[in-house]
Amino acid sequence: MENITLNVKGMSCGHCVKAVEGSVGKLNGVERVLVDLDKAQVHVEFNSSEVGVEKIKETIDDQGYDVE
Repeated sequence: MENITLNVKGMSCGHCVKAVEGSVGKLNGVERVLVDLDKAQVHVEFNSSEVGVEKIKETIDDQGYDVE
């Protein structure tokens, strides 16, 4: 299991949290997603043999947020 913390711009409310956690959480291999609005970060615990960091970033980007 791997962990990554991504800096994400544009998240400001509960809807943002649900959109990111819901979309990333549906990816195969993702075990846990935690959004920290105050720090503008997304913490993801995932199995790297099933999903890559680029796919996670792409999924967040598809929700309309900027991954740094």
